[in-house]
Formats: sequence, C-alpha cells, structure tokens
Amino acid sequence: MLPFALLLGAMALAPVCAPGGWRRHYAKIALGLGAVTAGWYAFGLRDWHSLGEAAHEYFGFIALVGSLFVVSGGIHLGVKGEATPLKNVIFLLVGAVIANILGTTGAAMLLIRPWIRMNQRRVTAHHLVFFIFIVANVGGCLTPIGDPPLFLGYLQGVPFWWVARNCWPAWLLANGLLLAIFYALDRKSFLRARGCDCRIEPVAQPIGAQRQLYTETWKIDGLPNLFFLAVILGAVFTPSPGREILMLAAAAGSWFTTKKSVHAANDFNFHPIQEVAALFAGIFATMIPALAWLDHHAAALLGPNPAPGIFFWGTGALSAGLDNAPTYLGFLSALRGTSGTADISELLASHAAQILAISLGSVFFGAATYIGNGPNFMVKAIAEQNGVKMPSFLAFVLKFSLPFLLPVLITVWLLFFRS
Repeated sequence: MLPFALLLGAMALAPVCAPGGWRRHYAKIALGLGAVTAGWYAFGLRDWHSLGEAAHEYFGFIALVGSLFVVSGGIHLGVKGEATPLKNVIFLLVGAVIANILGTTGAAMLLIRPWIRMNQRRVTAHHLVFFIFIVANVGGCLTPIGDPPLFLGYLQGVPFWWVARNCWPAWLLANGLLLAIFYALDRKSFLRARGCDCRIEPVAQPIGAQRQLYTETWKIDGLPNLFFLAVILGAVFTPSPGREILMLAAAAGSWFTTKKSVHAANDFNFHPIQEVAALFAGIFATMIPALAWLDHHAAALLGPNPAPGIFFWGTGALSAGLDNAPTYLGFLSALRGTSGTADISELLASHAAQILAISLGSVFFGAATYIGNGPNFMVKAIAEQNGVKMPSFLAFVLKFSLPFLLPVLITVWLLFFRS
C-alpha cells in the first residue's frame, strides 16, 4: 500500500511545496506509482483478476465522467446580473435537487461554469468548496442515479426508491445546515465587497466569447445536448461494456454536433478531464491493495452486530481517502459477513439502519477531500482553468472540511445513528 500512501502525500503536499513541478509532472508521478502497484500485481503476485477488475472500474468511471464533461461543455447557461447571497443559496439548492436527476457528476459539470460566472466579481474559495460539498456530493443522496455508491447498491438489489424514502430527512438536515453556513460566509463576503470604495475587479477571467461579466438574461444554448445527456443517463442502466460504449458515443455525438460558439462561450478544452484521467488512473491502480485489505479485515474490525454509527464513520472515513464507490461495496460486504446473510431483502429487513449509515457515510464523506468523489477534482480543475485560486489538498481539509463539514456530519450522526 506504500505507492497509494505516496500518491496521497504527493497530491497533498506537492501543490504547496513545489507547485510548478507538480503541474508539469503530476501525470508522471500518478501513472508511475500506479505502474509500480500494477507491476507487482502482474508479475509478483500474478493476480490478473484484481488488475482486470480495477481496469474495468476505471474504464467505467472515466467513461461516465468524461462523457458528462464533454456533453455539459456543449451546454451554455447564461446568467443574469451579479449574484447575491440569497441567489447563491437558491442556486445551490436547485443544484442539490438536480444532482439526484443528473447525478452529482452531471449536475456539477452542468452548473460549475454558470456558478463561476455568477460570482466572478468576488469569487473566492468558499464558493467552489461549498459547491463541491452540496452539488457534487451531499445533494445526490436521494436516488441511485445521484451518486455512484448508491447506484452500486441498486445493482446489489437495494430498491430504487428505498434511498429516497430513507435518506430524505438526513438530506434535508445536511443540506440545510451547509446552506445556512454558506449563507453566513457569503453574506460576510458580499458586504465586505460592497463596502470597498474601489471598483471590484473579477477574481477569475470571465467565461464567454465576448468576455462579459454577465449576460442580461437567463438563457440556455446547446439544447440538443440534453438528448445526449439523456442517452448517458439511460446508459447507466445498461450492462457493461454496452454502458461505456453508449456513453462514449454520446460524447462523440455532442462534440461533433455542438456549435463552436457554445464551446467558445464555455472556454471549453480537455485539460480538466486529462488531469482527472491521469490522477485517477494512479488512484485506481494504487488503491487495489488498500481495498483488498478492507475486504479481508472489515468484518473482523467491525465485530459481531456492529452499531449503525460504526458503519457511518467507518464508511465515511475511508470514503474520504479512497473513492467512495468501492468503499460502499466493501462495507456492504462486511455487513453481509457479520449478519450471516447475503440476501439484500433480508438485510433491509433486519439491518436497514446499517445500510442507511453506509449509504449516507459514503455520499456525505465523499465531500471531505478532492479524491473522495469523482466530480470534486473536476470542479477544482475547471475552476483553476478559469483563474480561480483553489485551496490545496491540505487546505481544503483543514480550512473547510474540518471546521464546516465535520460539524454537519457529527449532527447527522447524533440525530440518526448515535443509538
């Protein structure tokens, strides 16, 4: 597991200690460490099965994220006027709802560019971090489409509407608290900006072919891409490899049919998805032994008949450091082992609270780091491409996740899982 630890350390420290070198060599570092683990599994252990599973999961991940990135880049949402704190709260709330229809990845990729444009006169790190918290993670816990862990649960036999029936109280609580915290921070930022005597210059370069600070009306361009978006969402329920083929075909159709003016208005290019593809290739490869360890030891660590809170914090803590989808499967497998039954209907009848804890832990804690959930790094890359200074890996955790997200998670635990 050393290459995985080294990769996490490099992602946390290199952008702070050697930002120039990291920008030039991040792909070599991630792919190199991934090659070390892959080489050991291939030629040392001769475990081609584990390598094949990781490659299959990575292909599915990058096909989904990449296709949504391309299709959302062909949709341009025009915004009206400068955003106030209340408008921002409403926008994030709408994004939290949309995340359950388009998935957190689809909602994040569709809304991140207009979100930056709305706030470009005073955009700061808290705008992007709370967008990651709400739209890219916590908002998507009401349907299996919302977040990859929940979709894996659906494939394991959890009924489609079970998630909505059981998760909505925690969804309301967590999103309500996060929106309230964001409003307090954003109101302070807004009043400070209005109180400045000088003209406020935009922090980020304005997005759009004509470089306007904002448009005068709400409008949408690239509507044909909604068809390709529907194809991707429908493909989610198609067996692999047909699923990935449909997603890539939708991305190609979007790319070749979208007007160049729409791509120009979004300042669209492939650098963000290239960065995500390289970093997560390294992550998926190096985390093979970490997930294998979790699969073999989780049941022993949890003990007989573990309380729901153990699943909430256990799934959550590892979802923040690993990708949250395989972590969900690991703890669901552990629950099957400790309960003595593999039948999902029996588990839902006897251990519904534990399954709810696994579901919420994997989704909510995915917001705690950049690598907890796929769209987090996508949002970071797009924001930086548009001139927004994003916090480093450590700053994200220390300045935002611990002081703002952690109290929300503790509140969810106290109200739903402490007993």
